[in-house]
Amino acid sequence: MKKGRKGLKTVIDLAMMALILILMAYHVTGNRLHEWLGILLFLLFFLHHFLNLKWYGSLVKGKYGAPRIVGVVLNFLLLADMVCMMASSVMISRDVFGFPDIGGGEFGRRMHMVSVSWGFVLMSVHLGFHGGMMSHMAGKRVREKRKDLAVYACRLMAAALSVYGICAFGEREMGAKMFLMVKYSFFDQGEPAAWVFADYFSVMVLFAVLSYYGMRRMRKR
Repeated sequence: MKKGRKGLKTVIDLAMMALILILMAYHVTGNRLHEWLGILLFLLFFLHHFLNLKWYGSLVKGKYGAPRIVGVVLNFLLLADMVCMMASSVMISRDVFGFPDIGGGEFGRRMHMVSVSWGFVLMSVHLGFHGGMMSHMAGKRVREKRKDLAVYACRLMAAALSVYGICAFGEREMGAKMFLMVKYSFFDQGEPAAWVFADYFSVMVLFAVLSYYGMRRMRKR
């Protein structure tokens, strides 16, 4: 039962990461599909929290070291960001909800741009953070596998993607969008979908890798 529940959580998490990547390519999917996929993401988000309700009960138990404090803060930041993302999605919806006038067009668009940019980064950090926890829990087995060629190949690939992710982060103006330094998001309608996904995937890897090694450093201290 526990293995099945853990497997379901893993599938949901992977599905959410795939969806957030697809949703970043708005001009590839078009507005209608973008909105329906957004609803699916939020449903999975609610299911994710339902399956992890015990975590909220554990907040008042045990000691708080640096890794746990960072994890709790990260989770609540991501929760707050997802609420903002959902609210702004409804405010600017044209197809799924399509309210005549909810009174937040311009504000909703800016709020959506900022919350999506932060949400993407926070979810990537969340992925790397828990990857660090799993690596720590695996202990000796992981340390023994570090000598395998496959592990070194994965590290090299992660490093290459991270370097590319730095360039993609700037090219996609994600930092500017996170801090509302740009007012609108512009899309190149002729840009190949594969290029878009490669850019955002590399940014995801960048923040996941930074989070993973940051987590390891905290645990060593």
